[in-house]
Amino acid sequence: MQLPAPQLLTHLQKTLRPLYTVHGDEPLLVQEAADAIREAARTQGYTERTVHTVQGAHFDWGSVLAAGNSLSLFADKQLIEIRIPSGKPGKDGSAALQQIAEGAAGNDSTLTLVLLPRLDKATRTGAWFAALDGAGATVQIDPVERHALPPWIAARLAAQGQRVAAGEAGQRTLSFFADRVEGNLLAAHQEITKLGLLYPAGELSAEQIEAAVLNVARFDVFKLSEAVLAGRRERVQRMLDGLQAEGESEVLVHYTLAEDIRALKRVKDALGQGRPLPMALREQRIWGLRERLFERVLPHMTDLQLHGLLQAAQQVDGIVKGLKHPGWPAQPWAALHRLAQSLCGACGKAVSRPVSRV
Repeated sequence: MQLPAPQLLTHLQKTLRPLYTVHGDEPLLVQEAADAIREAARTQGYTERTVHTVQGAHFDWGSVLAAGNSLSLFADKQLIEIRIPSGKPGKDGSAALQQIAEGAAGNDSTLTLVLLPRLDKATRTGAWFAALDGAGATVQIDPVERHALPPWIAARLAAQGQRVAAGEAGQRTLSFFADRVEGNLLAAHQEITKLGLLYPAGELSAEQIEAAVLNVARFDVFKLSEAVLAGRRERVQRMLDGLQAEGESEVLVHYTLAEDIRALKRVKDALGQGRPLPMALREQRIWGLRERLFERVLPHMTDLQLHGLLQAAQQVDGIVKGLKHPGWPAQPWAALHRLAQSLCGACGKAVSRPVSRV
């Protein structure tokens, strides 16, 4: 059973299933979901807890299966927690998880909690994951994207009795907060908790938040790609500065930008050969948010634009590797800024136009 993460607490107040699977890459939200399940289990008498962390190809799955069939002298019910950091249980693990799923319905004395990282589509359609999902409840933890971060912060503040000013002023304050903690929900949680300790319940001023909130944002190159394709110049500038400050590899940043340009060109060429846009995107393995962004920008980008961007990417490739090129900055990060803003500008112009279907 697929259980949306926002509905987990309501679900736990009504019922408790014998098997829960939580998967996602957001440590704070995964931890909170797992804590909620553990707390619900404790209130239902599952007082004994054992934790098994799957590491290496030779992990002893027999010990996990044996734990499910045994109880100590001091507990009537137990919680068995299985952590699989790699997300890949292996052949023996796959068989063991399917066995655990099969026995879950008839075992009232054991509740099993399986914790996994974010899983790709192929893994989610595998036999072991399907067995877990069919026998219990599966909670997918999605990251909080930048556009959803201000309301997420506001909700967390409200939970501790605090709020920002109403209207546009409050939204600016929340946006400032989001910019400082983007990509780092653990730090966001800490900053919100700190505000609860520093100030009483009620309305927080912009000055109070600015004085208390540190700049702890973290960025990754995949989010950079989405910001560039969306034509968000200021955010791209901020993300590049953040990546440079964090010591990210110039080669990786260049590869991400260049690969977006190459993908845009390949899909554009496929359209020129008569392929429908959805088919061309599937062939290039463009999914999710990137698929929607490609759908918006491609119909309005010209072959000449893409050719120029490809040439620019080739020139920046040399600069990142220590070469110089006339008309380009000698410093790799400066050249990356220029390349990113060139692509961002082209995508931004396309995004601002009405959408047309190809």
